[in-house]
Amino acid sequence: MSRTKLLFTPGPLTTSETVKKSMLRDVGSRDREFLGEVSAIRRSLLALGNADDSYTAVLMQGSGTFAVESVLSTIIPRNGKLLVAINGAYGRRMAGIATVLGIPCEGIIFDEATPVSTERVAAALAEDAAITHLATVHCETSTGILNPVAELGRAASRLGRIFIVDAMSSFGGIPIDVVSDHIDFLISSANKCIQGVPGFGFVLARLHLLEKAEGCARSVSLDLRAQWQGLEADGQFRFTPPTHALLAFAQALRELREEGGVESRAARYAANHQALMHGMGALGFETYLAPHHQSHIITSFRYPLHPRFDFPEFYGRLSELGFVIYPGKVSHADCFRIGTIGHLFPHDMEALVGAIRQVLAGMQIDSARASLPVGRTEAYE
Repeated sequence: MSRTKLLFTPGPLTTSETVKKSMLRDVGSRDREFLGEVSAIRRSLLALGNADDSYTAVLMQGSGTFAVESVLSTIIPRNGKLLVAINGAYGRRMAGIATVLGIPCEGIIFDEATPVSTERVAAALAEDAAITHLATVHCETSTGILNPVAELGRAASRLGRIFIVDAMSSFGGIPIDVVSDHIDFLISSANKCIQGVPGFGFVLARLHLLEKAEGCARSVSLDLRAQWQGLEADGQFRFTPPTHALLAFAQALRELREEGGVESRAARYAANHQALMHGMGALGFETYLAPHHQSHIITSFRYPLHPRFDFPEFYGRLSELGFVIYPGKVSHADCFRIGTIGHLFPHDMEALVGAIRQVLAGMQIDSARASLPVGRTEAYE
């Protein structure tokens, strides 16, 4: 078997050895010990989101997108309408899910390098009384940009709309308060900032709104309300749960607490990002986003304009050295992405930068500075 590579991706990501080892046992899905772990996970998630007793946590098998679809397909009534504030691929995905489900949906589009504008969203809500739900992505993983969910939540609450947040890449790595931010449904995944493994997503749901969703579901397996009812009744999933992934997640939550909670983890991720920016800036790489819009979760870098730069070759050479990055997801620019989350530390970022320097030399590229427009100075030196 080839040696383990470091994953500089937005998930799946590098996990600790103890998280991996926690999966090396089998448990029954109806076993009392396992059901106790599931119950503890649900309580821990509510605490991480600073939720009060008006919220519940629901676990849903599948990837994070499954959890997004479970929310949209369950809680929007047949006479409802969704507005999605979009500035990247994952906002577009939410709108696409709604369209396939037959949910009336409009998208308000923003440039991918610009955060969602609360003023424009509020105006759209005020102009269309038929809109019942507002959705957006907190950290748009296609670029790493952060959207102003607290301001959007206040606007949605003031205007009487239900607010849905895809916090896939931010929950556990950026402090979030669902109560003060007026978030009615927050969606995330096991294999992101909590540093578990793939297998399920989860939803922090405002309880009375979930209770009101009876009869709204457009799916059997993705019926979020029915999933919640099953967990509440006997602690069990309605269908076979990802037992090993849940054991890994329980261990990942313990390690998050040991690290000092979300604030301490966010500080480590910020240090990772700072180390990456310093190194990539020294190599001449340009970020897609302006620094003041950039999160510490994932960063999009523009391709060098050097004629010998070829991304598949660049990616392959890095992978051979044990470093896995991510292709770009920006619709109108050639970029690649580097994540700074997972069980990674500043010295790992420095090692990655060293490997990138080695790969560029092997490709006979002296510097990535050819990507910088004339007259532009590097932001990170």
